[in-house]
Amino acid sequence: MDDLLEHGLVMLTKDEARKQFDEKTNELGLIHTFSFDEVYDFLMERRIAKQKQEKFRNDIVEFEEKVKSIPGALGADPFPLEHSFADGLYIRKLTVPADTLTVTKIHAVNHAFFLQKGTISVLTEEGVKKFTAPYQGITKAGTKRIIYHHDEVVFTTVHSTKETDLDKIEVEVIAQNFDELNELLDTEIINGFIEHLKAEAIE
Repeated sequence: MDDLLEHGLVMLTKDEARKQFDEKTNELGLIHTFSFDEVYDFLMERRIAKQKQEKFRNDIVEFEEKVKSIPGALGADPFPLEHSFADGLYIRKLTVPADTLTVTKIHAVNHAFFLQKGTISVLTEEGVKKFTAPYQGITKAGTKRIIYHHDEVVFTTVHSTKETDLDKIEVEVIAQNFDELNELLDTEIINGFIEHLKAEAIE
């Protein structure tokens, strides 16, 4: 609540929000295809989901820092990597030995992944998920995971990029922290909204 007041925002009670909703609806002569309760419940679910996500992210970052302090812990990218390129694509193949616990970097963009060998258990916001090769899926922007490799694992990710310089690709596809990620995503959302408005103006 203090954070909200500091930014000039005040939380309304449900009754206050309903009153404001009704007043603005009448003032602007709006006709809704949804009720106030539907909107309110949707926004509350989003708020709870965001709080849960932020706690999960903070917990993983804290866990990673603790792991780094353990004697013998490995640094960034300690396992064999193979890099290859196709038209507009960067393909990254990683081999991880059995009985290894890793913490991933923060993925800044959506990309495809392929589990080609082995079995992994992944801690996600929804709980632990277990995957066995062959398996493929999409890693969403904002993902940072703790992964246990039950046996030797071969994992390949595919990223859309025009770059071939690995350092520049790293800047494109990896966020250094969640604050940086939020800035990237906010910029994408804002730019998308502006493009939408431009398209409506042309129509």
